[in-house]
Amino acid sequence: MEPQTPKPIERHGIRRGIYVLPSLFTVGTLVCGYYAILSTQRAGQYLAASAAAALAAKAADLSSSVAAALTSKAAELSALATIAFDNASKALGWAIVADGLDGRIARMTNTASPFGRELDSLADVVTFGVAPAVLAYVWGVRAIVEPSGTPQVTQIIHATPWILTFLYVICGAARLARFNIDTVKPASDRRFFVGMPIPAGAGFVAAFVHFYKQPITTWQISAAWLVMIGFLGFLMVSRMRYYSFKVFDLHKRRSYLVIIVIGLIIGGIWFFSEQVLMALAITYTISGIVLRIVSKIRPHPPQPEEVHAA
Repeated sequence: MEPQTPKPIERHGIRRGIYVLPSLFTVGTLVCGYYAILSTQRAGQYLAASAAAALAAKAADLSSSVAAALTSKAAELSALATIAFDNASKALGWAIVADGLDGRIARMTNTASPFGRELDSLADVVTFGVAPAVLAYVWGVRAIVEPSGTPQVTQIIHATPWILTFLYVICGAARLARFNIDTVKPASDRRFFVGMPIPAGAGFVAAFVHFYKQPITTWQISAAWLVMIGFLGFLMVSRMRYYSFKVFDLHKRRSYLVIIVIGLIIGGIWFFSEQVLMALAITYTISGIVLRIVSKIRPHPPQPEEVHAA
């Protein structure tokens, strides 16, 4: 009797599970964005309660003990608002990590799919578009929306922060829509993004909030902050090139200096997260501007078509 050849093991279930893996990181990105929005909303409520307590403490008919208690309560609520803002910025930071892992895992396991790409884009609109815009508004424009002047002037002042933060959202959505259209085009150069990727814009907002923590209290700084938010939206829809890191292959041999640099960055983020993340955010944001200036000063031969990425 001839021995029977064993049947190959069916791996359809494993393959379906692998397809789920990158989508789980995408869902994690969405969870972080949703938490950032809730934490920002909580911080706004703390700030409103703190302002009410501070105003009540100034009432003339209150005893000194009651006024002191209200002042202490206002300070406590303000500290809670600062913690909530910082938690929102940290959530956006973790979202950037999860967003970077889902695409890399999909490529490493060869499980990229149209569904995963669409889910990733939708998650990016919420996490890196809406969440940082809400954070930028609540954290940065409190001083500029105080009633002042005539009702017409007050209305204009109140509308400007809303318009500029929404500009960031719509530019981010347009950035992602352009990416979805351009993915069907053949592209040979994966080294660069065209326009600043939307996670980098969210990272810039998160790094600033994480560095300063205390919300902005002067209208001059609030105005500068709003200009910066509008400028981030412009960078996302611009044609400036930003390094993509997609060609960084973990399987290739590299100099030991690369490991040392990566280790130093990780250690710096762990022990000095405020300073290191701020430096990284500013450096990456201006890198596209520097590349554009260099390309204008020093002409070079036409490069292969760039990758329009999210």
